[in-house]
Amino acid sequence: MTRRRWLLGTAALVAVLLVAAGAVVASRLLSRPSPTPVAGSAAPTGSASPSAPAPATPPPGADLTGPLNLLLVGVDTRVSVPGWEPHADAVLVLHVPAGLGRAYLFSLPRDLVVDIPAYPKSGYPGGRTKLTHAMSYGSRVPGDKAHPSTAQGYELLRTTVSRYTGLRIDAGAVITFGGFDKLVDTLGGVDLYVDQRVASKHRRPDGRYRDRGAGGYVGPQMVYEKGNRHLTGWQALDYARQRYTAGGDYTRQRHQQQLIRALARKILDQGLARDPDQVEQVVAALGKTLVYVGGGRKLVDFAYALGGLPADGFVLVGLPGGAVGSGGSYRGEQLKPVGRQFLAALRGGTADRFLAAHPSLRVKT
Repeated sequence: MTRRRWLLGTAALVAVLLVAAGAVVASRLLSRPSPTPVAGSAAPTGSASPSAPAPATPPPGADLTGPLNLLLVGVDTRVSVPGWEPHADAVLVLHVPAGLGRAYLFSLPRDLVVDIPAYPKSGYPGGRTKLTHAMSYGSRVPGDKAHPSTAQGYELLRTTVSRYTGLRIDAGAVITFGGFDKLVDTLGGVDLYVDQRVASKHRRPDGRYRDRGAGGYVGPQMVYEKGNRHLTGWQALDYARQRYTAGGDYTRQRHQQQLIRALARKILDQGLARDPDQVEQVVAALGKTLVYVGGGRKLVDFAYALGGLPADGFVLVGLPGGAVGSGGSYRGEQLKPVGRQFLAALRGGTADRFLAAHPSLRVKT
């Protein structure tokens, strides 16, 4: 059976990597002995005083004080199909206000109707269509249909998201299928509150993929019952994938955000900042599934800057939307006015006040 290469929800890896795992790497770098004293530290006992004061070495990312915006992209890519263009199936934005003590995570619908600008690198002339297509249109390499460029696709998607939200995107990442379940299993699984009964379209209770016939998938289904659950890697991946539930894709977006928060809490609660070896296992689990784009800044810079963010500093926001059509046919999705107003509040630095007045936007965990 041909498996659809899926990555819905695995943008969680990026948030975890930037906010936690990367912070451990920064901590490790800073804890290594150095012949150059750090400003404010005492010289080793018995060491000779230098003839001139050594220049202070600021920690990585010390100049990143916010606000910061990170674009986290999960890509549907079928690596077994030559020339298959990546599609952005999960698009999440992590907004961190000045001071870096809080972070707002929200999703944009993959079918959001947006203006995608012209992109000469790929030959795309620009147009108004679904957000997910920005990734594929940007990935095209003229004269080489067999090797689409994920980096190009991200660049066009980033520009599109920035123009739509009005937020400058400072860094981000694209993740392909393969590392997510390994990451969760490396962490010993993840504890999550399942907020509604979810029947898997793709998996059996033992984790095997269901058979697919002419009428769709057949055979026993894995079912995630409502309540507190401990999920293994494949279960977490499968649960966050499901959109054929009450609420459709907006429910899936909520479940992806809840999974991100649960993973972040897991990493912070385990104190990975004091266990570099375990972090190296987490990073190794990602392997080549991660494409990081930092706009000239290293991952460790953002990781260190966000390393002090408390686990309860993640605010999950659900932006409501609805279908739009043309001539009676489905064209895509659009955010409702309250969702667009939230984006304006982010830009104006009044997100907390806005959420206090619109508590229904906060995603429960």
